[in-house]
Amino acid sequence: MGRPESKDVTTLLLEWGGGKPQALNELMPLVYDQLRQLAARQLRRERSNHTLHSTALVHEAYLKLIDQRRVQWKDREHFFAVAAQAIRRVLVTYARSRNASKRGEGETLLVFDESIALPDRKDVDLVLLDDALDSLSRLDPQQGRIIELRFFGGLSIEDTASILGISTSTVSRDWNLARAWLHRELTRSTAYGA
Repeated sequence: MGRPESKDVTTLLLEWGGGKPQALNELMPLVYDQLRQLAARQLRRERSNHTLHSTALVHEAYLKLIDQRRVQWKDREHFFAVAAQAIRRVLVTYARSRNASKRGEGETLLVFDESIALPDRKDVDLVLLDDALDSLSRLDPQQGRIIELRFFGGLSIEDTASILGISTSTVSRDWNLARAWLHRELTRSTAYGA
């Protein structure tokens, strides 16, 4: 199945947000494949013996998405940005509970692809990344959103710029600054055994 037409997804999102619950039934078949691809991409970054599968991740994210009552949907990019946030939350919750059940003996690692790899790092503890991303978002909310949209949402610089209403050059600059900041924080956390 190819990429759904933005107009169809946007129209259905607006109808759903406008109080037509049946629009969600029409929307999900249009976006399900993309959500599954997004989930699969995230899970490929995780350790090889991960017990959460892309279908389960999509279903968990879906439950979080349909519970979004206060979102004023704008378009398909906005939907996938919120979906990226939901996927991040599911993965982090899963990683935290897995680490807690192992009494801190294990860590849930993510493997970065070349397009967003932090300098000198190919794998990162998901819980440490989430904590660092939360810290970054408190310092610079825009840079935090850019990392979330690009990494967890798989969005391009252009789509990220469109969602945030900023220029592509600003996204590129903040993307590079945020990656450098995260690298420093993750290196510091790893060095001090956080």
